[in-house]
Amino acid sequence: MTWPLKSSWWMLPNNQSNVRKKQRLHYSGKKKRHTQKAQIIIQRQSQRILATAFATGKTHDFQLFKQSHTALAATICGLGDAGYQGLQSLHSNSQTLCKKSKYHPLNPDEKESNRRLAQERMAIEHVIRRLKVFRILTERYRNRRKRFGLRFNLIAAIYNREL
Repeated sequence: MTWPLKSSWWMLPNNQSNVRKKQRLHYSGKKKRHTQKAQIIIQRQSQRILATAFATGKTHDFQLFKQSHTALAATICGLGDAGYQGLQSLHSNSQTLCKKSKYHPLNPDEKESNRRLAQERMAIEHVIRRLKVFRILTERYRNRRKRFGLRFNLIAAIYNREL
C-alpha cells in the first residue's frame, strides 16, 4: 500500500506566488486584513441606492470615487465623510467634514458645521446599517472575490425593492 505524498511548505505549487500577489492587492493596511471596499450613492429623500462601486481593500475612499467616474449633476448636493477630503475640487456643490489636526483644533463654527453635516448624513448611515443586516457585508467574505460586486448589487436591489 502506498501513501499519498503530503505537500509541505517547501513544495509550493507553481501558482502559489500568483495567489500571494493577488492577496497583496486586497490587503488593507488600516484594518490589517484582506478586504473588499464598496461605495454607495444614495438619494437622500427616498433613501434608494442609485449607484455602487467596488475596489480592493487598500484603495482609498476618494480614489475609489474618482475611479468609478460617477457623474454628479451640478445641482446635486454631495455629502461625504472625512474620507472624501478634496471632493469640492471635483464637484463644487459638495460638503465634507472639517478635520482637526494636532496643532489646529476646530473653531466653534467648524464644529457646528460638522454637527449639521453629521445630522444630514444620518439617513445615509441608516441605509448602510440596513445593508449590513445581510451578514455577507459585516462578516468575513468567504466567496470568490470577483463575485463580491455582483452579490453586493443583488443585496442593494433587494433593499431597493423592499422600499
